[in-house]
Amino acid sequence: MRWMSVLKVSVVAGVVAAAVTIASNPSVTGQARTPGVPRLNGKPDMNGLWQTINTANWDIQAHTAKAALAMRPGPVVPVPAKEVVAFGAVGSVPSGLGVVDGNELPYLPEALKKKQDNEANWLTRDPEIRCYLPGVPRATYMPFPFQIFQGQGSFFISYEYAGAVRNVYLKDPGPAPIDSWMGQSVGRWEGDTFVIEVSGFNDQSWFDRAGNHHTEQLKVTERYTMTDADHIRYDATITDPETFAKPWTMSMPLYRRVERGARLGQFKCVEFVTELMYGHLRKEPLK
Repeated sequence: MRWMSVLKVSVVAGVVAAAVTIASNPSVTGQARTPGVPRLNGKPDMNGLWQTINTANWDIQAHTAKAALAMRPGPVVPVPAKEVVAFGAVGSVPSGLGVVDGNELPYLPEALKKKQDNEANWLTRDPEIRCYLPGVPRATYMPFPFQIFQGQGSFFISYEYAGAVRNVYLKDPGPAPIDSWMGQSVGRWEGDTFVIEVSGFNDQSWFDRAGNHHTEQLKVTERYTMTDADHIRYDATITDPETFAKPWTMSMPLYRRVERGARLGQFKCVEFVTELMYGHLRKEPLK
């Protein structure tokens, strides 16, 4: 029947038109979107409590286990420094696969010497020992959780360690007015990846306890990519022409804390180091 033929043609035309519309609008089908990722205003919803599971805070490069970070020459092999002997196994260093892509840090010659000197003097130089702010990216892989607060026009990160925080600007406010431990963060979306450009650092923070360091020229490009509802791939590209011959990248997964009652605790450790930093000012030394 002629009217049946017309109907078939109309249906086919409608299906083709719909297919073309969907293909030209990936958001309709979720193309280029990772399945199983929660959404907030069309973007991955990263709200929640996150933490790494690695040993990068000890050393961002691959390393074997050893008795302590601070060592001294022994009769046969190095032994723990006197200051840490009493810690026993608690003061030891766990092995780790490292988080640096390729496991190589392209230090300039003088910067490498400084790294080695830092490592040899870890007990007196590592800013973590005095509870200074961890800097970026170290704040991400400290052995403490952090919380992301993501809104329609805001992105904020709060860290348990030392009460560190980052307000991520979504519109570039211009150069940082002062250099600081955590730098100035400016974020943007690239598809489903949230990219944060961080600059305006001082030169005081380290990347780990192994003495890896930087100058005030440090720039960090972070990339947060949700791979499913409970995991984020974290990449941080480091650029510092006064320390490294070329940019390099570290990568690691972030895990959502899903246990019941999970929340950000307080670890404002500055009050724990007052004796270390100011005890020598006592009129009468402690016995």
